[in-house]
Amino acid sequence: MNKVALFLNGEKPKNIPDLENYDWVVCTDGAFHFLADIQIIPDLIIGDFDSIDALPRDIPHLHTPDQNFTDFEKALVHLIKKGCSCVDVYAANGLEQDHFLGNLTTALKFKKKIKIVFFDDNQSYYFIKKQTVVKNVFGKTISLFPFPKALKVSSKGLLYPLNGTTLNMKKNKIGTRNKATEPKIEIQFEKGNLLLFIEN
Repeated sequence: MNKVALFLNGEKPKNIPDLENYDWVVCTDGAFHFLADIQIIPDLIIGDFDSIDALPRDIPHLHTPDQNFTDFEKALVHLIKKGCSCVDVYAANGLEQDHFLGNLTTALKFKKKIKIVFFDDNQSYYFIKKQTVVKNVFGKTISLFPFPKALKVSSKGLLYPLNGTTLNMKKNKIGTRNKATEPKIEIQFEKGNLLLFIEN
């Protein structure tokens, strides 16, 4: 299992991706009704099932009642055990912003174990490696957001280049609303955590 689409219980996407590109489609219990309404049947439902009216008998499900962890975290643990290397996450933001920040924190916790890319109707975003190359982004808005700090950030292919700049959320030094001036951009940093946002 190489690539999974995971639907959470946030703001529902207006544009549904081509699910034929995924090996597996998984949803938390809170997202099941949304998928059912648009006639998408997931391969697995996972969660504590406190947000689902009636559990469908014909769809595999995994009950994870431990309230010390979010459904997103429990889904990631299961996918890692199944050997998943990459998960695209939909409906992770919106509605309740504390959940969104919690989802980012969870992604940070698991970033070394599985590649997690978030998608909404406007952007994709993910924690990047210390040396990252992104292709096919010419003309797109690019933002770099430290979480909470990234040391000595440098870039190539951006309208406003970074040359060893330390980005720090606490000091309001962030790299938002930049623009890709080349088809390929390169970003590197020395230490810390850095979120990359790419305009769709």
